[in-house]
Amino acid sequence: MSDMHISAVIRYIGVNDTDIDLFESQYVVPHGVSYNSYLILDEKVAVMDTVDLRKTDEWLQNLERELAGRQPDYLVVQHLEPDHAGSISVLTGRYPQMTLVASAKALQMLPSYFPGCTNPTCAVKEGDMLELGEHRLTFVMAPMVHWPEVMVSYESAEKVLFSADGFGKFGAIGAEEDWLCEARRYYFNIVGKYGAQVQSLLKKAAGLDIQTIAPLHGPVLKENLGYYIGKYDLWSRYEPEDEGVLIAYASIHGNTAQAAACMKELLEQKGCPKVAMADLCRDDQAEAVEDAFRYGKLVAMASTYDGGIFPPMEHFLAHLRDKTWRKRTVALVENGSWAPAACKVMRGYLEGMKEITICPATHTIQGAVKESDKKALEQIADALLAK
Repeated sequence: MSDMHISAVIRYIGVNDTDIDLFESQYVVPHGVSYNSYLILDEKVAVMDTVDLRKTDEWLQNLERELAGRQPDYLVVQHLEPDHAGSISVLTGRYPQMTLVASAKALQMLPSYFPGCTNPTCAVKEGDMLELGEHRLTFVMAPMVHWPEVMVSYESAEKVLFSADGFGKFGAIGAEEDWLCEARRYYFNIVGKYGAQVQSLLKKAAGLDIQTIAPLHGPVLKENLGYYIGKYDLWSRYEPEDEGVLIAYASIHGNTAQAAACMKELLEQKGCPKVAMADLCRDDQAEAVEDAFRYGKLVAMASTYDGGIFPPMEHFLAHLRDKTWRKRTVALVENGSWAPAACKVMRGYLEGMKEITICPATHTIQGAVKESDKKALEQIADALLAK
């Protein structure tokens, strides 16, 4: 992975995990994930984060190769989540004199994860610096992006921002996939709740001359940084990224799915620039959440179930609520042959969210889709596009 080295002094020592099926035991990662770690070889030697225990042995090989017999003076712990801190015990056991540099909150949390660690520690706060020789790290606190102990580090000689989970993405290094799609899915499902905290960090970062962003997942970013920073600014303000509509549906026997296909056709006929579909029973829920944040409008279509709502839709709406989804317009359609209740439940979820506009007109399908249903769906499509 020498092409991931930042310079002769700042080396990439991370690893790919292509064996993992679910990141955080919930997110599908068909192209795996990378656990990034870096090494700064100056007068003093600093290791920037470790990796998940799943890949400790491979990471240690990378580390020892780049150390070439030198001893690390510092381990900078930017984030204690196990996919980045999982190898701390192994490293501290190997280098007991190495100092752990972290936020005070991280050091307070450290015994919860690594009770046997006896290495010296150094608590740093906003603006503190660590002199390594020609290279110097300045620490910027980033609480709740997305854990309370998180910090990022700025290296001033080469103008590198070690950005912790910020600007990361799913997918192993070298995976042939679009950065934007997997970075967006990663952001909204993992960091998305904490838009205000991301905005705070972006304001701090605006005062730094950044030429390279080194995240803990995904590729090192060296070009067109304004594009990536602009995406994070947009996402963390909860603004729609693209003009379009997501139709998210939960269908038991196929009738609601038929209505969703009809709605898609109507919206496209009426000139909607993009209509995305999410079958909540079969498609990746994380992608559905990603698209709900990507587009400005949503049509939520669900069957009534056990006097409430079909669970895949409830799970989807609960996920949006938990990620503080906002600034969107929503239309509701339900299916129920007797005692239809899906719209009531969906409305209840949406009314608990901020800055959500619910179209007044809803529609109840009773079983199969009929011509009268198509006319009602057309009216809803017109109302939605008029917003």
